Amino acid sequence: MGNDKLKNIALKDIQIKDSFWNKYIDLVDDVILPYQWELINDRVEDAEKSYCIRNLRIAAKKEEGEHGGMVFQDTDVAKWLEAVGYSLAKKKNAELEKIADEAIDLIADAQCPDGYFNTYFTITGKPRWSNLFEGHELYTAGHLIEAAVSYYEATGKKKILEVSCKFADNIYDVFGKEEGKCHGYPGHPEIELALVKLYKVTGEKKYLELADYFVRERGKKPCYFLGEEGMKNGDYFFPEFADFDMDYAQADKPIKEQTKAEGHAVRAVYLYSAMADLAAEYHDEELLHQCEELWENIVQRKMYITGSIGSASYGERFTTDYDLPNNTNYSESCAAIGLAMFSNRMFQITKDGKYMDIVEKALYNTLLSGIAMDGRHFFYVNPLEVVPEVAEHNPTMRHVKTTRQKWFGVACCPTNIARTLASLGNYMYAVSENTLYSNLFINSEIHAELSNGTVEISIDADYPKSGEVSYKVTQEKACEFTLAIRKPEYSANTTVKVNGVETEYTLDKGYIYLNRVWEPQDEVIVVFDVEFRFVHCNPRVRDNIGKIALMKGPWVYCLEEIDNGEYLNSIKVDENCKVQALYDENLLCGTMCAVFSGERIDYDKAGNTLYENSKPSYKPVTLKAIPYCEWNNRGKGEMIVWMREA
Repeated sequence: MGNDKLKNIALKDIQIKDSFWNKYIDLVDDVILPYQWELINDRVEDAEKSYCIRNLRIAAKKEEGEHGGMVFQDTDVAKWLEAVGYSLAKKKNAELEKIADEAIDLIADAQCPDGYFNTYFTITGKPRWSNLFEGHELYTAGHLIEAAVSYYEATGKKKILEVSCKFADNIYDVFGKEEGKCHGYPGHPEIELALVKLYKVTGEKKYLELADYFVRERGKKPCYFLGEEGMKNGDYFFPEFADFDMDYAQADKPIKEQTKAEGHAVRAVYLYSAMADLAAEYHDEELLHQCEELWENIVQRKMYITGSIGSASYGERFTTDYDLPNNTNYSESCAAIGLAMFSNRMFQITKDGKYMDIVEKALYNTLLSGIAMDGRHFFYVNPLEVVPEVAEHNPTMRHVKTTRQKWFGVACCPTNIARTLASLGNYMYAVSENTLYSNLFINSEIHAELSNGTVEISIDADYPKSGEVSYKVTQEKACEFTLAIRKPEYSANTTVKVNGVETEYTLDKGYIYLNRVWEPQDEVIVVFDVEFRFVHCNPRVRDNIGKIALMKGPWVYCLEEIDNGEYLNSIKVDENCKVQALYDENLLCGTMCAVFSGERIDYDKAGNTLYENSKPSYKPVTLKAIPYCEWNNRGKGEMIVWMREA
């Protein structure tokens, strides 16, 4: 492993101007951040309470009261603040910055003199670090650190960074392999990857060493969690944790023995993200290989077609290989974001496009399905099949919501979606020495510093509608550099033209490499094959035997009741049918629909008896599908991704 891990382009140097993505990105500044600030101040009527700012005020002794909400409630403001940092990095906003500074002042006032910060333990007086399995203290600390790094890099203001460094120093004094220190580690990974970020921005190596300790200590025998007082006494924050084995928290075996994704899906991919970071920082080939094994296990055996993970609601977890039910799955929004984080890190180390293929799948489908197009309603759970009448009356599906919610008592997903949308540029491009990598095909203008000089490029992407992507060199001087363009795995036929002439190129690990002296106004046009295609699932996935799904580029499509009537499960489709693309500019601010023929049970001819000897009769129908990410924006109704194959 070399020292040339790819780097991001600064968010301020990426201007996104995309008709599809700006429908969501513009919501961050205009709607989501102001709305979520109101939510964490408990000022939105009929929404579940956050208690977050109230807890801070109580911990800071600005008012009296008891702690409200979950033990990890502080993360509501931390992830909100991180998103604010990314937003301010792209565009100055004096009003938003003023509000954020007020929140930072409150956090600083709530911090204990020794650096410790956690409103739950400060207000309740319960002993610190006494229940790492459930207590989320280190998880909460990690999100504070990520927020601090984001805000400091955007504004240059040091107050929140100083708060997080003081807390990290406190944690370093408490935890470690040295005699006299606590030999525990987080129940919920998060601080590990945050400490790597803190190390990079401060240069303080002890933060990197602490992250490495937390990862490598995990799962050693005897398991630390089993000796904690909460475990021994049965005094749980969350009663269901009594049912979970240590694989739930990726602590059942030493980290080097873990090669299959197990347990809580979000915890797993946050841990794997930190492992990838450490593999890069320490040039640890063995740890990198382990990350590759874990990633392959997820992607080839435990991932939904939408890029979501976590098939079981109880424990929000992975189960066994190929267990991917469509109507009871959990597929938490945070888990898909975590998979994108992990995959992006693996790409930056290996320069392998297969990782960005999964980033694209997760972002285009599950990230966006988690938020309504009004920016004020959210899904925590992202099923691939919903029948509202069943989901609302079957207790085994109580986790499935049939409409997006204003907020959640556990609100990790809405704030996670906000910070991901605000930092989308970190997934779009990367640079290494004199190579510019283009990963996601989104209309934008970029300014990148390469070893040979400054590069400015305008990207015009009609993607995934037509699959045509244009790169125009806009800097004033000629410059030699390499442009590396990801060739998506699904694109069977790809053409590349430079200044109108079809060009040969080098293809390596899923990237088209074009090296030349680029003159001002040089243009590259790449056309990817984004024709509609029907996809089959591995037959080991029992729930999808005899079914097909429709895709276009990275988009997964679904049928909704509002377009196709009820009993969507009765529909049969021939994979050889012709699919017509229909762009409806009036539907959901512009939507690429798919129209195709099929057949369905004729319920007018169906009897009322529960069991019959005769087969149901079918009738031909014309079907209309929309991208999965846009479902449930027109009211409650049935939805299905996997259709029966004729």
